[in-house]
Amino acid sequence: MQQAVLPNYVAGEWCSAKSTEFLDVHNPATAETLSRVPLSTREEVDAAAQAASLAFEEWRRTPPTERIQHLFRLKGLLEDNFDEIARTITQECGKTLSESKGELRRGIENVEVAAGIPSLMMGYNLEHIAPGIDEFMIRQPVGVVAAITPFNFPAMIPLWFLPYAIACGNTFICKPSEKVPISMKVVFDLIDQLGLPPGVVNLINGSKHTVDAILQHPVIRAVSFVGSSAVAKYIYSQATAHGKRVQCGGGAKNPIIVLPDADMEMTTRSVADSAFGCAGQRCLATSVVMTVGEAANTFKEQIVEAATSRKVGYGLDPEVEMGPVITAQSKERVQGLIHKGVSEGAQLLVDGRNPSIHGCERGNFVRPTILNNVDPCSEVAQTEIFGPVLSLTHLSTVDEAIQRVNSAAYGNMACLFTSSGAAARKFRYEAQVGNLGINVGVAAPMAFFPFSGFRESFFGDLHPQGRDAIEFYTEKKVVVERWPDLGLQPSRGSA
Repeated sequence: MQQAVLPNYVAGEWCSAKSTEFLDVHNPATAETLSRVPLSTREEVDAAAQAASLAFEEWRRTPPTERIQHLFRLKGLLEDNFDEIARTITQECGKTLSESKGELRRGIENVEVAAGIPSLMMGYNLEHIAPGIDEFMIRQPVGVVAAITPFNFPAMIPLWFLPYAIACGNTFICKPSEKVPISMKVVFDLIDQLGLPPGVVNLINGSKHTVDAILQHPVIRAVSFVGSSAVAKYIYSQATAHGKRVQCGGGAKNPIIVLPDADMEMTTRSVADSAFGCAGQRCLATSVVMTVGEAANTFKEQIVEAATSRKVGYGLDPEVEMGPVITAQSKERVQGLIHKGVSEGAQLLVDGRNPSIHGCERGNFVRPTILNNVDPCSEVAQTEIFGPVLSLTHLSTVDEAIQRVNSAAYGNMACLFTSSGAAARKFRYEAQVGNLGINVGVAAPMAFFPFSGFRESFFGDLHPQGRDAIEFYTEKKVVVERWPDLGLQPSRGSA
């Protein structure tokens, strides 16, 4: 049966793509074809950019208090359709239904924070900087902005950008991942009900050629991206070369340090959820555990039990704790890296390759896998696997562990498990990563904090979410002002 082709959303209307190239969108748990996504052309990107540009002048003149009314309505619609969106995420992305609900909840939090724009977008002033002269700073929208979003959070990450962008008075183009475009179709069906002026928000489906058209388009002033570091570097270099401001979230190889005084039951549960949640396909997934001293044996024993007992299957099953990876190619890559780790000398404590999942035999499943005594110089130790694979290494001191954290290519997240306040403070002060966790396995910032990242994990200056989002989506204009008080001079002949 031929599947329907997803439309684009341009100038306030759903429109059939003009492209003659399409990709199938598959359910990663069943291999069922869900839909077809068009690979939109440069001309279609131009149509969206021109529609956004045309809408910008009116939208920027709309008072912020009126702009945010659309966000209040959007929040209500997202809440009313919460279960439908979550099921769509699970069907096209593969994560469990509870994970999909958690993702959507974090996305909605960004809508809530962006609704505070009348306060968040305020400037500042100082009068009488010199006799009769005042100075003040005001924020104004950038113009047409775009976001290129990844497969692993098809609802949340677009909502990192869209609410802040339009609340600040910009107009917006979203290019979702071609692997998971249906979730944004559902969300844009809701956006279509908001009564936004045509062109304020637009949706363009596609892949690399579509992305290149966005990066090179002269009307688009700013680009946001989340994905692998290799693609982040490409997008950052291309977009900046075309005069755009850019924020690019890249890859990760997130370590956790476990000290001997840690609560091992809580630590094991947190690490297992972090490493194997979302099948390891999130930029805050733990991929390396460094046990210090006597923590090694106890933690190793407990994490093996947690990995082998985790129920894997179709995410719509309420008993399932982990779903598949996104594509058959991803499964092959992850399993190849497991084999590489063993060939490099790692001990395979839990082997998750080529499982048989009843009822989902065609799915892209890899069970939780644990590699022990991984050489820090090996390929598997330095590569972002993006799958449910956890590497263990054992060290003598917390200082050595922190040095490993700081010498890594990536700097997205690092966590420490301990009962020592002194060790926690030392780690917080010395570890050079963007997001730190203390007795927390996934240090995911709330919407009112920036989602940070260092080194190969982030390219740009201003991060998604929070105050950084306001800075990214506004220009700062400084006004120096003098008004001669001619009308206040006494008239001639007055006493």
